[in-house]
Amino acid sequence: MPARIDSYRDLIVWQQALDLAVSIYAETRTWPKDELYGLTSQVRRAATSVPANIAEGYGRDNQESYLQFLRIAQGSLKELETHLIVAVRVGIADQASVEPLMVLSESVGKLLRLLIHKLSSG
Repeated sequence: MPARIDSYRDLIVWQQALDLAVSIYAETRTWPKDELYGLTSQVRRAATSVPANIAEGYGRDNQESYLQFLRIAQGSLKELETHLIVAVRVGIADQASVEPLMVLSESVGKLLRLLIHKLSSG
């Protein structure tokens, strides 16, 4: 990790969130085409929302706005996890392919909570 954070791109949480979004796109390419405008679209939007909100919050003028966008990213992450669980339960995805995504999502969630805590108490 760089000694100094010069950009949101230096944040490990943003890097992992971006990796998660890319992995979601790879996974959903195998999903049924008739889900393209249903669950596939929702999963992709939730996944891309996480790094996008981290970046947008970083670019805001004040810490309270930044914290709000980090909390929105947290909400999108939980939305993503829920969509993945639904995809498994309805048979669109199998548990084995979703599990690594859930593990990465959990890691992103922990990093988000740490960053929120640090900014809230700092």
